[in-house]
Amino acid sequence: MLSVLIAAAALGQTVFIASDSTASNYPDRSYPQTGWGQMLPCALDGVKVENRAIGGRSTRTFISEGRWEKLIADIQPGDTVLIQFGHNDASRNRPERYAAAATDYRVNLTRFVTDVRARGGTPVLLTPVARRSFNPDGTAKADFAEYASVAKSVAQETGTVLLDLGKLSRDWLTRTGAEKAKPFFLHYTPQDGQPAYPKGISDDTHFSELGARHVADLVAGELVRLNLPVGKAVRADRSGLTIDTAAGNRDCTPAR
Repeated sequence: MLSVLIAAAALGQTVFIASDSTASNYPDRSYPQTGWGQMLPCALDGVKVENRAIGGRSTRTFISEGRWEKLIADIQPGDTVLIQFGHNDASRNRPERYAAAATDYRVNLTRFVTDVRARGGTPVLLTPVARRSFNPDGTAKADFAEYASVAKSVAQETGTVLLDLGKLSRDWLTRTGAEKAKPFFLHYTPQDGQPAYPKGISDDTHFSELGARHVADLVAGELVRLNLPVGKAVRADRSGLTIDTAAGNRDCTPAR
């Protein structure tokens, strides 16, 4: 019944993203670091992506800094809000960020859903995207299992669509394998000559341009599969998001 009601809803003009560094926009000087939300516009036609994701934020700080209030004020009826948190909520050593999964995180996600609906928007809860973290058997590890479980629970309790990005991204990484997955994240040596990382970097959390493209494609595909109104705006041809080699830029249609 829920999917029927969602499909009948009108499609708004904007897709908002409330999230953290895994989804956020980055300036040219930070290339190749790229958030999946930065590449999502390449999958959509006829709607604008308003990416409010920002690094280091949890549900707690997204609220306390007034970012959620500003996002809510900008929602128009029919708009879609993609909500993905968990990476920073799990930071026990950062009390200003930390939001315990069973309590604060649950309360904050429930508030997000309620607030979006009050503005006539469509909330979509996303489980935390996977890191390049693998079990001994070669499967991608669920580093944020407790937070994913709570997101699923809140979605069920509130009748909200759940986009299980955690599982989608783990399945993708498992198929790819630990070593072949390195180009999707920030793994560069000084010899690679990346201006943003002259000393090199080994980061299994944040995406490269190539990784962000692929995660954006995963998200777009689920928007269609879940029969969301915004799924009507998803392009059938998303070949620019599934390239095998980094383009060296964030263009939607990279030169081949």
